[in-house]
Amino acid sequence: MTDPVAGDPLVAVEGLAKAFDVSAPWLDRTLGGEGRRLLRAVADVSFTIGRGETFALVGESGSGKSTIARLVVGLIEADRGTVTIDGVAIGRVSMGRASRALKTLRRRMQMIFQDPFASLNPRMRVDAIVGEPMRAFGLARGRRRRERVAALLTAVGLDPLDGRRFPHEFSGGQRQRISIARALASEPLFLVCDEPTSALDVSVQAQILNLLKDLQAERGLTFLFISHNLAVVQHMADRVGVLYLGRLVEVAPVETVFVAPLHPYTRMLLDAVPDLSMSSRDRLRATGEIANPIDPPPGCAFHPRCPLADTRCRTEPPHLLAAGSGFVACHAVAEGRAAL
Repeated sequence: MTDPVAGDPLVAVEGLAKAFDVSAPWLDRTLGGEGRRLLRAVADVSFTIGRGETFALVGESGSGKSTIARLVVGLIEADRGTVTIDGVAIGRVSMGRASRALKTLRRRMQMIFQDPFASLNPRMRVDAIVGEPMRAFGLARGRRRRERVAALLTAVGLDPLDGRRFPHEFSGGQRQRISIARALASEPLFLVCDEPTSALDVSVQAQILNLLKDLQAERGLTFLFISHNLAVVQHMADRVGVLYLGRLVEVAPVETVFVAPLHPYTRMLLDAVPDLSMSSRDRLRATGEIANPIDPPPGCAFHPRCPLADTRCRTEPPHLLAAGSGFVACHAVAEGRAAL
């Protein structure tokens, strides 16, 4: 896939793949005559993220979004593929040996998790939680650290005095603000946001999203944004990657995805959103469920649910090819028979 980002991207992911062994114990397999079972969560995923850009990954539950997020920041190791951030490769060898460049990079990339309460230590006060990255990376100590913690809490819309309280004393939205402050404490370049508002009330989601956009503009941050909420993606993203069963099926600017989507799966996701304007336009009805990643269908994994599938779709997996202003992996689009 040709790099769609002009200039030198901050993040480059190439051929990323990850499978999890979900086999029964060895003795059970031996007695039952069973082989190993692999859940292929991510298969040959490639994308880039430009500096200051927000790249969003969308797809149904089980499509591999959160696995990719953890692979990108090095929380889990990839089976194949490379992740390069700011010119530094994150790989099995480098993660183990912890080179100086990688240690610096670890400070410059952070992650905001889906459940803020689960990601905060309930035994630590908020000022200690936010100040922990500064201590770990040797950025500030003593009075200087306390001042920076207070400034970060103010930046995310909290009172500096809130630093003396514990996470359970806050609402869900406030806890996510604490998580954001902690992520900013190490002065990162790159933030991975894994469903950062899905556990919050609707009334609070817009506040957190607007806070993230404001912080991005002020600090020049680059985001990998994971979400299943298309309205959130439309508000936050510059470009969108659509995932299905661990593979990218479409990558395009956000305007293209929401106005003129090409892949049938992208169109199905958009058509599943209620039509509040009652436009009576033709809609592609969602059918079936996402396939089993342990035993995926041959050919295009989406073909059992696709109204455009033919013999080629059932036998030959498509590859991402340039189409319009983005990329799409669909035989129907490549052959010019994608009109419904």
